[in-house]
Amino acid sequence: MNTPANSRRSFLKLLPVALGACALAPELLAQASAPLVEETDPAAAALGYKHDATKVDAKKYPQYKAGQTCATCALYTGKAGAATGPCMALANKPVNAKGWCMVYAKKP
Repeated sequence: MNTPANSRRSFLKLLPVALGACALAPELLAQASAPLVEETDPAAAALGYKHDATKVDAKKYPQYKAGQTCATCALYTGKAGAATGPCMALANKPVNAKGWCMVYAKKP
């Protein structure tokens, strides 16, 4: 039986979950709509970030190996198959999944 006391108790149990979701929503929306980090961004430039890994200067970055991309890096937290995603090395700013930087670490 659904008495007023049970309804109130159910509401109070769900309230923290609802408030938590409301608190996280703006941050998640901001990340989803944020533009890609630019190669000229000071942090990105310091890491040698390139939007297209095939355009990395192998002489300047000898640690670069063909096939390395942000999508296969442990620091990239985007969804598999997504064109872009956040990168922990760049304060979770969105990067191109086909990009590369010198802190590349192969996903396990």
